[in-house]
Parts: sequence; structure tokens; C-alpha cells
Amino acid sequence: MKAAIALQTWVPQKLLSRIVMAATRWRFKPWKDLLIRTITRVYGVNLGEAASANLADYPHFNAFFTRALKAGARPLHADPAALLMPADGRISQVGRIVDGRMLQAKGHHFSAEELLTDAALAAPFRDGCFANIYLSPRDYHRVHMPMAGQLRQTLHVPGRLFSVSPATVAEVPQLFARNERLVCLFDTDHGPLAVVLVGAMLVSGVETVWGGVEIPPYAKTIVSRDFRGVGPSVRLERGAELGRFNMGSTVILLMQKTFSVETALGPECPVRVGERLGSLPSNA
Repeated sequence: MKAAIALQTWVPQKLLSRIVMAATRWRFKPWKDLLIRTITRVYGVNLGEAASANLADYPHFNAFFTRALKAGARPLHADPAALLMPADGRISQVGRIVDGRMLQAKGHHFSAEELLTDAALAAPFRDGCFANIYLSPRDYHRVHMPMAGQLRQTLHVPGRLFSVSPATVAEVPQLFARNERLVCLFDTDHGPLAVVLVGAMLVSGVETVWGGVEIPPYAKTIVSRDFRGVGPSVRLERGAELGRFNMGSTVILLMQKTFSVETALGPECPVRVGERLGSLPSNA
């Protein structure tokens, strides 16, 4: 494993990601059909829940990878006080933020300030809750709102593109705070919410419903956009699509201490969009 981590450190991560981006958007039919069939077979993708199971409806592999699902395939939890799961995948870690720090993996922690790059932005989450959800190649790759919110600010943070596979997360210190990412900050009826879309090796593409393709291009400095009174207002309802990964990665949620997360959730627990992640504050 140490050799694999060393290899990731020295390879041209962003060049490789650009090559993969081009390959997954090549419209040559035999190529894209081969990729789709291979991924479907190797990872056991459930085409039965896709909006279309017809390969001809996908102009390239990335269109398949970011496929929509049939209506009703991801029903939202019926309890209006439920905090919803934002993505399909597996829990990496979930729990309380202790003195501003979160568990990445055994022996590794990272802070909200490191993730968000700003002490003032991190302060509301100091003793709150967090959830890290890892999306594998078999999963549905769209990210949805865990509760209704008004977009306040985004930050495109430059960084590396280490793999976010469980094995790499267990070995690379502060990985999520080191990788390129898009931080999305929302104001909700229950306080601030941070949704962080983390880029990764070969799978670093991020889109949002309000801005289209956000990554790439890769940032050289932090790019901040303020949505308060500038340009169109962006409000997303509970369960609405927020964005998508062009190839897989990890989404991280940060919430205030008035929220709670389900104690039954833990590392490697499979999850789906719309399931109960936790509870909104008691005044919900």
C-alpha cells in the first residue's frame, strides 16, 4: 500500500485526470459501449433503476456515469424532520465534530477549518455533526440536498487529486483537506450547512445545477463566489439535485451541533439518496 501511495504522490495527477476526462467523453460508439458494459458487469450496476437502460441514449460514457434514475427510484424519507442522505454510496465516517476536528480514518483526523479553508466559515460547525460518503463506480453519481437551503457561497479550493478509496483514505493524512474540492455553503431554516464535493484521482470532475461544470478547470488559488444579493438567487428544496460527480468521489456534510446523526450508521454502511441520515433540530 505504501508503494501505491508513493506512486499517487509522484504521478501527474491532473494530467491523468484530463486524459480520463477526454476518454470518458469520446463519442466513438464501440468505445463508449465497451466502457459502459465493462463497468456494468464488473461493478454490478443496476440498470433497471436507470431512466434509460438503452446504451444508445448515452452519447458517451460520462453521460451514462451521471445517468438519471427513474421517477420514484429514490423516495425521500417520510419524516419531514429527517435529515436526508445526499448520495448513494458507503459511509466513510460519520459522527460528531469534536473541537472542530473530524475523523478521517483510524489514526487520521482533519479539521473543518482545513476543509473549508477559513476559520470564520468553520466556526459554526465546531461541535456539530459530519458525514463522509464515498461513491464507488457502481453508484448513482448525483448529489442531492439533505434539507432545503439557500446557496450563500461557493469556494473552489485547489489541491491534489489523491484517490478517495477506503485504502488510500486510511493512509494519507488530511486527504480530504488536501484534494481539490468545491465547498458549497447554504443557509437553512436550521442554521448553516456545508456540502463539500471532493475531487479525486482520475475522477475529479464536479458540476452543479446552478453553475454547470465547476471542476475542471483546476484552480491555482481559492475561487470564491458570493450568491447573496449578487446575480440569480439559488434555493434548492429538500431532496433536490445539487450537483454531480463526473466519475466518482466523496461528498462531505457539515452541520451545527443542534443536528444529530443516526447512531446505527458507521464505516462501510451502504446508503442511498433520500434515506435518513439524522434529524433536524427539535424545532423542525
